[in-house]
Amino acid sequence: MARKGLFLVYTGDGKGKTTASLGVTLRAVGRGLNVRYMQFIKSPERTYGEQIALSKLGVEMEQMGIGFTWTKTPEEHRVALAKAWQKAKEALQDDSIDLLVLDELNNALAITKFPIDDVLPLAEILEAIAQRPPTMHLVVTGRSANPALVSMADLVSTIDATKHYYEEGIPAVKGLEF
Repeated sequence: MARKGLFLVYTGDGKGKTTASLGVTLRAVGRGLNVRYMQFIKSPERTYGEQIALSKLGVEMEQMGIGFTWTKTPEEHRVALAKAWQKAKEALQDDSIDLLVLDELNNALAITKFPIDDVLPLAEILEAIAQRPPTMHLVVTGRSANPALVSMADLVSTIDATKHYYEEGIPAVKGLEF
């Protein structure tokens, strides 16, 4: 029986969505699957611990955004998101990929501070996901998952924020957040 590609969504306000996708990535690499990992918001101008670790395993983690920042204009974000979507759309058609991770896509789709419908057209995204190679597993992460993605997914895990050390004034910690 041929393997069916599954669609997993990790969402919610708690910490651990990217971490969950990294766990799936680790398992897939361990089983010899070809993995592509793409991030919609994080910028290539910074280096992240998970990026370093995945490169040691032979997995490229591609940061396609310009960061969670107020120093960039909406148009700069829009340009980055449009380019990211074009790359992701190509990856969704690549039958050599066994597992594709679109980290932070939910965050990007939930942007309301500036228009994104023309650079991240939801109908086009849904169609590309539905038309991906039949054996490709797909993981999408980020807060505020779009209800259409949730409905389409085979698995949805919502990670709740019960308590976080940020609330105590502890900033991002090397090795835990980056």
